Order: sequence, then structure tokens, then C-alpha cells
Amino acid sequence: MNKRSFFIVGKHAVTEALKNPKRKVLRVFLTEESKKNIHRENTKTNLIKDIKVYFKTKKELDKYTGNEEILHQGYVAEIEHLEELVLKDFIKDKNNLTFACLNEVTDPRNIGSIIRSAASFNVDGIIIKERHFPEESKLMYKSASGCMDHINIFKVANINSTLKFLREKNYWVYGFDAQSKKSFTEVDWKGNNILLFGSEGFGIKKHTEKYTDFLVKIEMNKNIESLNISNSASIVFHHVMKRKKEPD
Repeated sequence: MNKRSFFIVGKHAVTEALKNPKRKVLRVFLTEESKKNIHRENTKTNLIKDIKVYFKTKKELDKYTGNEEILHQGYVAEIEHLEELVLKDFIKDKNNLTFACLNEVTDPRNIGSIIRSAASFNVDGIIIKERHFPEESKLMYKSASGCMDHINIFKVANINSTLKFLREKNYWVYGFDAQSKKSFTEVDWKGNNILLFGSEGFGIKKHTEKYTDFLVKIEMNKNIESLNISNSASIVFHHVMKRKKEPD
């Protein structure tokens, strides 16, 4: 396990880290007002009972956001990484799983927003290339709004070999491509599925596309070029997970 610590900021990011029994929180920096809010909004549990708490002014907390222009809201925490998950172990003896796979998606804000949507709609996990995952990004944690502690994240060395492995394990890989002729709403989404999203600017790389089973698209106004990737993912997650719950 990676024991290196790092800082996160923001009300939801810090509060959900404190609520997660699997998350090691080393120190919390709060304003007097944010401390009151923690107690006011969590009356059944004292989230900071066994935590080192330091009280700071908002201005003193500004130094933890640096030049990133992130609102800390009076909440800063020093935390450790969660135990790393291994995809091969996770899928063992499980069926009807749905994973989002991010291919060359690198923007921390987009990744955080996708994590938030995936957790909100009960997607089973997110697969991302280890090199592209900004695992200590304050912006990603803030954009995820506490959902970093509610989603399974699988960091892999190679997306293509991971997709090849999953196809051999009876997973269908659906690549989202605006040029596809088939709408993703035409799929029944039963069984094990991988929802593959390409980079913000260039989509799915050609050498990755060959590891897909189907290319599908979100139907939209033809006068609009595209949606932001996090908006697209949110639409897809909601529809897919709703369809999976429907009776055959």
C-alpha cells in the first residue's frame, strides 16, 4: 500500500474522507465555522473525535490551494491513499458488472466529475491508465465532491491489454464515438459491460478501438458538435444502470 500522504480541500471531499473507515486521515485543518458545520450536519457521529484538528482562518487555509483557484470552503485534510484495488481479483466470482474505462482522459476536473457521476449511479468502478490518473490532485477530489471515497478505482498499466483480458472474461466493450451510427440507447445493457470513453479532444485512439466490440453514440442535436466528456458520461451512466435494473 502506498502510505504517502497528501492534502485535499473542500467540504464534501474532507467530510466523506472522514466518514470512510478505510481512509486514513492524518490531520484536519478547519475554520471555527466549518467545525460547527461538521458537528451540525453529523449529529450521530463525531467525525473528528480521534483526529488531529488544527483551527485556521480562511486566509491561512488559502495556502493549501496555492494557485489552483479551488475553494477550500474552510476544510483541508491530510490523508493517505486507499488500499489499491486489483481488477483481476475484484471481478472474480462476480457477474453483471459495469465499468467505465477512461482512455487518455487526463483533465483532473473531468476525471473528478466522472467519478462523481459513476458513484451517483452505482457504476461498479472506473478503469484508468495509471500514468494518467492524478491521484493526489486537489482539483480532482474537489470535483468528485466526496465521491472518491465511494467508487472503486482500478489503475492499470495498459488499457489495451486490460480490455483484451476483460473480453476474454466475457465482458462486452462499448466504445463511445460520435461518428457511430448506433445509439447507445438501442443496447439492452445486460451482462458485463465496459463503457469506454476516449480523450477530451481526440476520442478513442485507433489502436484502442480494435479492442472494442461495438461503437455507439449519444444522439443529440446535429447543430451541436459535442458534449463535455463528464456530461456525456453522466448521461450514459444514468441510462445504462437504469436499464440493468429492468426485468428481462
